[in-house]
Amino acid sequence: MITYPATSIGLIELSSITAGYQAADVMLKSANVNLMLSRTICSGKYMVLISGEVAAVKTAVENACAEVKFFLIDHFVIPNVDPSVLRGISGQSTATFLDALGICESFNIAALIEAADQAVKSASVDLIELRLAMALGGKAFFSVTGDVSSVKTAVETGAAVLTEKGALVNKLVIAQPRPELMRDMI
Repeated sequence: MITYPATSIGLIELSSITAGYQAADVMLKSANVNLMLSRTICSGKYMVLISGEVAAVKTAVENACAEVKFFLIDHFVIPNVDPSVLRGISGQSTATFLDALGICESFNIAALIEAADQAVKSASVDLIELRLAMALGGKAFFSVTGDVSSVKTAVETGAAVLTEKGALVNKLVIAQPRPELMRDMI
């Protein structure tokens, strides 16, 4: 299992690929941050994800938002991201199936990552997967597992974040899903 130090992350999601490269350049030149992801995503959008000290990440995200404001879809800074979210972003889930499956689906990735972070911090759940707009028509989703009560709490918390941002597509909790359903998720 890979362990990540507690860290701050920041993300900017844009409607222009060119503006995405510009934002990444501004972020890297304006503060001492690490580039985690910088890539095109479905529906012709672009995302830039950075990590580092809180102040540096805030500075980098603020500067990039100011520079490319006309193409800005969403952005965030999470000062102390849950390590499971970092593993989820990098596709390295350590979840094992328990009693329930919970899913939250979003129209954008920035809101989804914030929702996933709050969800896993709100209840004793394991993050199974965090999919970010690749082959999803620009949408994103996260899935969690745990006991039914904890999964319900996590999904409601995540859905509340997405609803507040106008990004909730759907949410679901399945108690005791069939093993076949879980086979490709874990």
